[in-house]
Amino acid sequence: MRFANQVAIAGIGETDYSRESGRSELMLTLQAIRAALDDAGLQPHDVDGLMRWSVDTSSEGEVASNLGIRDLAWFGEVSQAGNVGAALVTHAASAIYAGLAEVVVIYRGVNGRSGRRYGRGDVTGRGGRGGGAFSEPFGLLTPQHGLAMQARRRMHEFGTTSRQFGMVAVTAREHANRNPRATFYDRPLTIDDHQQSRFVVEPFRLFDCCLETDGGGALVLTSAERARDLKQPAALIRAAAQAGYAAERTYVDTSAAVLGPRFWRQAKLDRGEIDVVQIYDHFAPFVIFALEDYGFVPRGEGGEFVESGCIRWDGGTLPVNTSGGHLSEAYLQGMNHLIEGVRQVRGASTSQVADAHYSFVDTGVGTGAIVLEGGTR
Repeated sequence: MRFANQVAIAGIGETDYSRESGRSELMLTLQAIRAALDDAGLQPHDVDGLMRWSVDTSSEGEVASNLGIRDLAWFGEVSQAGNVGAALVTHAASAIYAGLAEVVVIYRGVNGRSGRRYGRGDVTGRGGRGGGAFSEPFGLLTPQHGLAMQARRRMHEFGTTSRQFGMVAVTAREHANRNPRATFYDRPLTIDDHQQSRFVVEPFRLFDCCLETDGGGALVLTSAERARDLKQPAALIRAAAQAGYAAERTYVDTSAAVLGPRFWRQAKLDRGEIDVVQIYDHFAPFVIFALEDYGFVPRGEGGEFVESGCIRWDGGTLPVNTSGGHLSEAYLQGMNHLIEGVRQVRGASTSQVADAHYSFVDTGVGTGAIVLEGGTR
């Protein structure tokens, strides 16, 4: 990939995470952007690019006006429901490398608990349009309905168990218990708690499901050369790629099975060189499926890998979702995974992996992924 390590994430920012923010989504967005710019040591007048999730309610023009940005040279959004964070990084980095913008901010502000809720289909429901016309009349109304069918098929094909799903949730909670920003910072979870919790949509139990959250987050991207002179250690973008849902894939695959081979060729890395991983955990089983489909573990062995403790930060061979992820920190549609990926290569995580140099972030189980480079060997 031509822009490998030529663009960096120079600033990260986030609001508090809550069930009722008491603020508009625009206000959450502006607070997160201000925090990210302060983190980088930049001012709003330095920004000439803005990018957002297509489902975000704060337009680029509205954000630019409120920040006082006079010349917005690059702006845009990426669709594909809510899981496009890495795709946005890909677009923003490409623009910076091509000289179309100098400082691009990617933002997300959402009242995902007190406002429009994914779990009710407020954001993702199609109202009978497109493919929804063939699924919604039969009860597939929200993401968990369709994804539950895929999870059940993987269980049938490979013998993955609910208890193994539970170990994903328990591990994420252990990491969140170390993270004061996490929603479940002070609430431990045991595997028995998981196994005794109610089903939401079988096979998803309560603690297999992400947290609907109010909050905001932002990233500041600029050239690697400029980032070296800013406040924070640069998180260099070693690789960044996106993928649409492949029509020919089988229902047992995630999009990671399509993106993975192309992504690793771009990164010019072996999976074993990755030090820490953040995976889009809207539902716990998909951490296991992503580990398999990206090639971190052989197909069918992800459940045992998780159950054996390999994804824990303290002693695991491949720590995963070290801030608590969507399951125990907050559901910010991948933004908090990107922020944690940066923290790891800076050496600033609350569950810091020693000498983390390569940090892998998936923001949609195959719809997009990046590798950040930093730290020392």
